[in-house]
Amino acid sequence: MNDAVHQPDSVSVLLPGGAPGPFDYAKGGHDLKRGDIIQVPLGRREVLGVVWGPGTGEVGHNRLKAVSGVFPVPPLPPVLCDLVDWMAGYVLASRGSVLALCLRSGEALEPPKMRTIYRRGPLEPARMTPQRQRVLDTAADGLARSPAEWAEISGASVATVKGLIEAGALVGVEVPAFASHPCPDADHAGVALSPAQRGVADELIASLGEGFSTTLLDGVTGSGKTETYFEAVGEVLRRGGQALILLPEIALTHQFMERFEARFGCRPAEWHSDVKSSERSRTWRQVAEGTARVVVGARSALFLPYPDLRLIVVDEEHDNAFKQEEGVIYNARDMAVVRARMGEFPIVLASATPSLESWVNARQGRYRYLALPARFGVAVMPRVDLVDLRKERPPSGRFLSPPLEEAVEHALSRQEQSLLFLNRRGYAPLNICQTCGHRIECPNCSSWLVEHRFRLKLVCHHCGYERPKPQSCPQCGTPNAMASSGPGVERIAEEVAHLWPEARIAIASSDVLHGPKQTQDALERMAEGEIDILIGTQIVAKGHNFPNLTLVGVVDADLGLSGGDPRARERTFQLLHQVSGRAGRAEKPGRVLLQTHQPEDRLMQAIAAGDRDKFLALEAEDRERLGFPPYGRFAALILSGTDDALLEEYARTLAAAAPHAEGASVWGPAPALMARLRGRTRLRFLVKTTRNFRIQAFVAEWLAAAPPPSKVRLSVDVDPQSFI
Repeated sequence: MNDAVHQPDSVSVLLPGGAPGPFDYAKGGHDLKRGDIIQVPLGRREVLGVVWGPGTGEVGHNRLKAVSGVFPVPPLPPVLCDLVDWMAGYVLASRGSVLALCLRSGEALEPPKMRTIYRRGPLEPARMTPQRQRVLDTAADGLARSPAEWAEISGASVATVKGLIEAGALVGVEVPAFASHPCPDADHAGVALSPAQRGVADELIASLGEGFSTTLLDGVTGSGKTETYFEAVGEVLRRGGQALILLPEIALTHQFMERFEARFGCRPAEWHSDVKSSERSRTWRQVAEGTARVVVGARSALFLPYPDLRLIVVDEEHDNAFKQEEGVIYNARDMAVVRARMGEFPIVLASATPSLESWVNARQGRYRYLALPARFGVAVMPRVDLVDLRKERPPSGRFLSPPLEEAVEHALSRQEQSLLFLNRRGYAPLNICQTCGHRIECPNCSSWLVEHRFRLKLVCHHCGYERPKPQSCPQCGTPNAMASSGPGVERIAEEVAHLWPEARIAIASSDVLHGPKQTQDALERMAEGEIDILIGTQIVAKGHNFPNLTLVGVVDADLGLSGGDPRARERTFQLLHQVSGRAGRAEKPGRVLLQTHQPEDRLMQAIAAGDRDKFLALEAEDRERLGFPPYGRFAALILSGTDDALLEEYARTLAAAAPHAEGASVWGPAPALMARLRGRTRLRFLVKTTRNFRIQAFVAEWLAAAPPPSKVRLSVDVDPQSFI
């Protein structure tokens, strides 16, 4: 925006949504500054907007509509407005759509709701009873409470309390309906750190107040990374600032909150999709006011209006859940680094299996590097053995090899727990007709329907379509010919129940555990020893501590290695390493068995040897040779539509309009790996460039030359993490 040319009595206003840029409005007598949240007329409606700067003067003042009002909340901090501008240019989204990420709670903009509580008044009741006397004796402490609270504390009835209110013996006080978040106490319960942990914590504390820095905190599972960065959070609290801790999944928050409360005496403010709207409103407003001092949340917590943010921690920084794949497509980890740079404060990226990008940045000196190479206390890393399924074949119709069966049997005999891991939901990944070979496919997506035997359904895991399992083949009509092919966690649970009928068995997957509460209940049962064998998907792979778990068996370690994703091997290594780290986290030693058809693969060898850095170094060499990230850059363009002819015509037009530039190449159009999704056909272009190439400018120029027709949807993913 050019501040030199503007109307002194006008402001430019950015509207959340798809608007391409700010619009000028007259100030209407309001004293306005950048970041003020206001109401403005748009057509016949009154809409929300944010003051983005002085008016541009592009529209005459006599033609401008005036700002209707100003919401009674603190303005968006200037650094958050700057982040919106920067991020919109980086991910090639409209500024309005990025601004919408910052205004997720409309209720928070209204004046706080009030409620009435009561304290001792100046009058004595005309008639005194023993119940009334108990209430008044309790009220001698001078505190104010609700009628129900007075009744509960004094043992009187609510009717008695109301009588005292009517008599003037208790008088009302107006207070906000929602209490403020308590301030965590940095000195509530410090923990005894090992010398290695103390050294890391001191380094993190020393980085506070020294401006921007990015630190990769690389610690093996169970090494105490959380305790070390808690020390830095505590120092932020002592200095009066705010801290943000980003977690990749809601399932991790409950156990994390308990650890936080044990350390700081209260829970932090919480921000993710499972939080009630009223609580989100309270958190948004109290963050803006600076009274919510620590926030723990999912990726969207990055866009809260912190006025005094001084530290960001991204835990499990490698996790793909930090990538938002729909709407505004962005990587919250990368945007968090940008937010820290703009705010000139440190950010900590913590992981036991760092992303290749972060690992390379640390090796090349762009990130500071701190390591915790050993587990805390007496715990040691588990022994990892590879089971060659070419030699140790499971019995026909089963999926657990003899060595894995024997290991589970041994754990049960010692009253220790086992985790059998398979990252595949349901009973079987597909159903095949034994007569004609027909496979049942989703009518909306190019994927097979997954059998869920507990629900008696075939389900698409992409669009949610489901149907009963047919009694006859839909293709040839042969009755009872549809056979389950391959295992899911439900099928493994069936096998486990057959082998060990006396064992206490549970399944942990998103199909069985609905929502964070059920997930947490299952994990607590496991931690308390109420489950002997847990069969789980990636929901159990990270962030959980089961003291009596000594055996992890990975049913199919090769799953995830196939396909055209350049990051497939890295992701598979991270997942297997994380789930292996669940074993032996307390006094008892752990063991991990990986069932694989490729034991000679360098990925399997690296996990078995515990040589992560060698694996990453070899992966980095391959990426550098191919010019793949982090040594090059990608941007994906996904076209989708319901009219296949129109879609293909536009794809040809777009291909012909691709600019020619040294350092950039365009691949496509080609069918996306998921060529049909939710009833829409999908085509993909992939732009590959050198590392320092201005890929956003290239894509913007390209799309300006060939904008999509209204019936074709186009999404741009800069730095894609998924290639589906």
